Amino acid sequence: MNYIERKSLLYKTGVEYGDYTINHVQGCSHGCTFPCYAMMMAKRFGKIKTYEDWCEPKLVANALEILEKEIPKYKDDIKSVQLCFATDPFMCGYDEVKDMSLKIISKLNDEGIKCTILTKGILPYELINYSYENEYGITLVSLDETFREKYECNTAPYVDRIAALRALHDAGCKTWVSVEPYPTPNICEQNLIEILDAISFVDKIIFGRLHYNKLVTQYKNHKEFFNNVAKQVIEYCEKHDIAYHIKNKTIT
Repeated sequence: MNYIERKSLLYKTGVEYGDYTINHVQGCSHGCTFPCYAMMMAKRFGKIKTYEDWCEPKLVANALEILEKEIPKYKDDIKSVQLCFATDPFMCGYDEVKDMSLKIISKLNDEGIKCTILTKGILPYELINYSYENEYGITLVSLDETFREKYECNTAPYVDRIAALRALHDAGCKTWVSVEPYPTPNICEQNLIEILDAISFVDKIIFGRLHYNKLVTQYKNHKEFFNNVAKQVIEYCEKHDIAYHIKNKTIT
């Protein structure tokens, strides 16, 4: 595991459904090729040079020390802290990242701060021992393993992600799913309802379209397609009493 040090970690996110966030790893071993927005931004601002650099994650060694200073500074303004928007708190194959993530969640919870988790890895079952105000989520845009192996090559298999999420749900935890970035049929032909049925037990679903991929705009009537699938999500969630959020620019 490679390590770096930083001077700050907690910050207010610009993501529409987020509050504060923390990215205690630079890079991500999952190597998603949608392309990954976080990787593009890291490259743009000179934090990495290549895709290979991005796939060699660097853990912030002094993360806990930074939080000791920043929590008192921001505590009164924080509604929740998301782990993470620009990396993965439970990326596959890195126990060091998992251990640090759990310590960060514990520290924030001890200060009465709710955590919102999102991963393409496996949510550890020991999360049942943390605050029941926390929300645990996975990203799931398909059930097709061929698609995963091409676009999310080093992530956890979909069935394993869902099983770990279901275990936390059954233990009484709040759970959610980010169905984003959702692909057009020329990238992956699939049945959205089958995906929604696989996660129908969750408390909340966030849905968003795939951006930054030329194949999307090459798909005829792609705007109409995303309007229709967003409508399906809304109707499904309302029927099954699931909270939902449709990302900006998904419906046009």
